[in-house]
Amino acid sequence: MELFKSLQRLSLSSNKFLQSKIKNTKIVCESSLNTKLIEAKYKIEPKHISLLIAACTLTIPMSIIGCSQETKNTQNQLSPVSTQSQSKTVSNTPQKQELRVVSSKLGSLAVMRKQGTLEKSLAAKNFTVKWLEFAAGPQALEALNAGSLDIAATAESPPIFAQAAGTPLVYIATTRFNGRGVSFLVPKNSPIKSVADFKGKKVSFQKASIAHYVLLKALQKEGLKLSDVKSLFLPPPDANVAFSQGGIDVWVIWEPYITRNVQKNLGRVLIDGQGLQDIGSFYTTSRKFAKEHPDILKVFLEEFIKAEDWSQKNIDKLAELETSEVGIDVPTLKTIHSKAVYGLLPITDEVVKKQQQIADLWYAQGLLPKKVNVKDGVLTPEEYAAFTPDSIKSNK
Repeated sequence: MELFKSLQRLSLSSNKFLQSKIKNTKIVCESSLNTKLIEAKYKIEPKHISLLIAACTLTIPMSIIGCSQETKNTQNQLSPVSTQSQSKTVSNTPQKQELRVVSSKLGSLAVMRKQGTLEKSLAAKNFTVKWLEFAAGPQALEALNAGSLDIAATAESPPIFAQAAGTPLVYIATTRFNGRGVSFLVPKNSPIKSVADFKGKKVSFQKASIAHYVLLKALQKEGLKLSDVKSLFLPPPDANVAFSQGGIDVWVIWEPYITRNVQKNLGRVLIDGQGLQDIGSFYTTSRKFAKEHPDILKVFLEEFIKAEDWSQKNIDKLAELETSEVGIDVPTLKTIHSKAVYGLLPITDEVVKKQQQIADLWYAQGLLPKKVNVKDGVLTPEEYAAFTPDSIKSNK
């Protein structure tokens, strides 16, 4: 503190503009130059240290960002000289880049992660892979929007809500739909016998997810509205605890939570999602990543196709691969996978049309802040052709 008071008493004190800059750079310089350590170690007089501080202010850009920002922001504040020197040092050595992919404990994504096939294929392109796990699709797309995830895998509704929130996502592929992938769980001894009995009951689901969507569709079939039930917006881990403690009347959820709770005699499946959806899940990325790295997207899709093919042909090995992480025995995992459907599909006009219908439904329910145009998340035919494998293009 005394150091900066001395600076302010210098002849610069008459210049209010420079006084302001000294004040703004105080915290930056104090973190860069520990004055007490400098004095003790190098025996420099305080007046000379003031000159160092003044020099420090000259190397800091006028638009100062706090020292607590991430390293990439701090690097942008380096002086032109140090930046040029750094670029000369690494100009002949391309830096490895990182592909950040949503992780899963079940299915083909788990196979890719466990076997390391994506890492091997991307090594030649100087890319590493980082697998990131999220509670559900909406959380994954929040990470995509924040720039901390490159490839997400979600059901149909999360991308729509993300688009409404301004996330610059693009759809890269879809899957065949499978109504058995989500179910309505009720406590084992619950008196609930049909969706009509949901009225006034506590129903838990991840907001803006496939569970939210199939619940809406199921209620509509019975002439009910979402407002007719007591909605509990809980991510799966939290809902799992609440359900086990008897705090939920109905839980709309997916695997492996369905099987876990049935096995533990905590709940039973009332109905599943068959007849409540007619579109599959989506793989999405940011528009920036799609434009800059179509070759990386192509490798990802190619490796995913291989993992799917392996999974279909090796159900026993697939279950053995997953059992330790999900805490479900191999025979039960085989039963889960018997419900699975396989195959990636291209983003076609028909897919976009169905997704738009879902977006319009959410908007009509007053659950979107604005009307969503799904086409805003669609690339040009040429862009899709650059990364879509032929085996996907031929699927309909």
